[in-house]
Amino acid sequence: MTDGTHANLDRLLQSGGVRLGRAQRDRLGWLVNQYGAPTLDDVSEGRRNGVIILKEPPSGAVAELFYRSLNPGCAVVIPFSENPGFDFLKSKLTEFGTVGPCGADGPHEMWWGGIGWSKFLTAADTSTLRPRIVSCYPRGGDEAASLRLRQSLERLRLDCHIEPIETQLGDRILCFEKAEFMMRMWNKYREPLLFVEADAVLREAPLLPSFLGCDVALHKWNRWEMSARTLYLGRTKGAEMLLGVWQQLAASYPAIWEGYLLDQAWSLTSSQVPLDTVWLPRSYHALKGDLGAMRATILHDQQTTTLELGPDPGFAGVVRTARRAGRTGARDAFMVMTSKAETGNGIAVILRDISASDAGAVAATVEAVTGAYAADCGGYGRLELSLCAWQDDVGAAREAAAQARYRILEIAPGQRIANDFFAAHAPDDAVMTARHLFP
Repeated sequence: MTDGTHANLDRLLQSGGVRLGRAQRDRLGWLVNQYGAPTLDDVSEGRRNGVIILKEPPSGAVAELFYRSLNPGCAVVIPFSENPGFDFLKSKLTEFGTVGPCGADGPHEMWWGGIGWSKFLTAADTSTLRPRIVSCYPRGGDEAASLRLRQSLERLRLDCHIEPIETQLGDRILCFEKAEFMMRMWNKYREPLLFVEADAVLREAPLLPSFLGCDVALHKWNRWEMSARTLYLGRTKGAEMLLGVWQQLAASYPAIWEGYLLDQAWSLTSSQVPLDTVWLPRSYHALKGDLGAMRATILHDQQTTTLELGPDPGFAGVVRTARRAGRTGARDAFMVMTSKAETGNGIAVILRDISASDAGAVAATVEAVTGAYAADCGGYGRLELSLCAWQDDVGAAREAAAQARYRILEIAPGQRIANDFFAAHAPDDAVMTARHLFP
């Protein structure tokens, strides 16, 4: 981007009251370079190119017309994508990625998508940065599959590291064993890493994640369940943090399946750092029997199925809606902020009724809360902000906060948040409840 383009983009964001953190601004600038000039809240009919930034969620009919007006030469960016009001529009589009919130400077999730992956898949062929492919399999197990993987990598002239590892269950690799292997690879090599299961073969060079320049890239099975069969880690602090959290969770809960632990690691990391995540297309997670299997980049030796990858059907009800929309969801903290206060006290702020409120009011309240905490933490070492659409969500957020022994404050969109908001509810007071805030 030229200096003039940067300035024009900054003026556009300022005119719309859009606050972005550094990582979000960098991703938006990258998209402008790829697609062309940005516009703000342009949902008029007609074919178009460029980047469309949407602040307000369109109604169902408007969203449908807007979707039909788009073409592969445009991208859609939603800077307040934590709001479930945008979920319907997101479901119409191809989800490219999410950039997590960044404290008071960029206190929102930013979602970006468009019409299909064709533009990026073509452009990725020009990428000069190639990941190292890493994989592992149980020692003493079938080496034929890993040999097929190695041969496919040699054909594509890709650097790799494939090795047998000791496993507790013989022919099965547990999540903590995979995470430990990935941590060893992270410490051993300096280039980006792309893990694929040993039963996979590569038909094309997997250059999309490195071309996009993200922290992490993975595929969501059925658009919501995170799969660890294909996992890209860029050489960034965000990727390192995700890997470390995943390893810790896997070591603490060895009996829990890897998809759930990866989901929770992503949620925890995204709430604390502006994690730049790319949601890989199905061509990077194709299974045998897929219609596009012959054109896949990564083909796994698994049969196509309509079932979820994980064994816990109850997991679907907890996160499915939010994950399909690229959000952390009400049962996870939307954002975590820490202060320099030398105390173990934490405070949970629950922002309720966000589905029934104006998107601008929700965004403004989020900014007010995070800004107040940054200005005066009130002696709290940690703030966890949760966004809740329904009363059930409020109950789940309250339960989680109570288990952590956090002070609980429940607020509504549009409520005035003064700079001394947290100081006014100092840690030595009794736990605040909704009726105290709303007499």
